[in-house]
Amino acid sequence: MKYWLMKSEPDAFGIDDLAKCPGKKDHWDGIRNYQVRNMMRDEMKKGDEALFYHSNCKEPGIVGIMKVVKEAYPDFTAFDPKSKYYDPKSDPANPRWLMVDVKLVRIFKRTVSLQELKNYKTLEDMLILRRGNRLSVTPVTKKQWDYILKLENKTP
Repeated sequence: MKYWLMKSEPDAFGIDDLAKCPGKKDHWDGIRNYQVRNMMRDEMKKGDEALFYHSNCKEPGIVGIMKVVKEAYPDFTAFDPKSKYYDPKSDPANPRWLMVDVKLVRIFKRTVSLQELKNYKTLEDMLILRRGNRLSVTPVTKKQWDYILKLENKTP
């Protein structure tokens, strides 16, 4: 099993939105970066777990855990001219973009903020903490994963 961090803006699709979906499950669409697409296609597997990270908001940080319940398949939003993720160069016969399905495991008791993550030497190699990193999906090591789960219960 692998571990991931998946970013979404809560105004667009937050953890509460996932919690309201039927079965607390939805597709993770809109990936328009080749590096992320390739990770989803080649490395992300059913059963992998992901930290749900709220980005571009008042308090960016980790807000919960999801599980990958369906491996990469064509992102149908790329074919829909009415979608904000429409890509006229993407062909259904040879799709350029992919998505996975995720299911909510649980919402954290509190947000583990980006600022807090920066305070721990154990997490210093996390890609989310690298200056200039803009990827919406990044791998997380088992050591980082376990450490973050302990932070949920710690007073910041």
